Amino acid sequence: MLYYLRVLYRLLANAVVAFHGLFILFVVLGGFLAWRWRWVAAVHIPCALWGILIEYRGGICPLTPLENSLRARAGQQGYAGGFVEHYVLPVIYPKGLTAGVQVALGTLVLTVNLLAYSLLIRRLTRGS
Repeated sequence: MLYYLRVLYRLLANAVVAFHGLFILFVVLGGFLAWRWRWVAAVHIPCALWGILIEYRGGICPLTPLENSLRARAGQQGYAGGFVEHYVLPVIYPKGLTAGVQVALGTLVLTVNLLAYSLLIRRLTRGS
């Protein structure tokens, strides 16, 4: 029985990682979805602001401790730092997460979303 519980917790931890990754993609690129479905902006803008603030403040998303907790219950070791530091930065910046890198990531998210919404507003005002 303990084996099956550990497998369940590991699967849940992996699901949290998948959701976290999709959430980050949505934060970065969700503004472009609003070009097709306008209602997405109502969900995306608060998510994007959340992502930008987490990066600028050097914070950790609540999904990271959730994943670590599930991994511990699965008998696996958690990790220090945040999702970006553990999963994304080793691919992009192998030396680790610094405050400057987090500000750069927050600025990237802000820039991409300003571009997406600027182009959307431009499209909408030209059509009027």
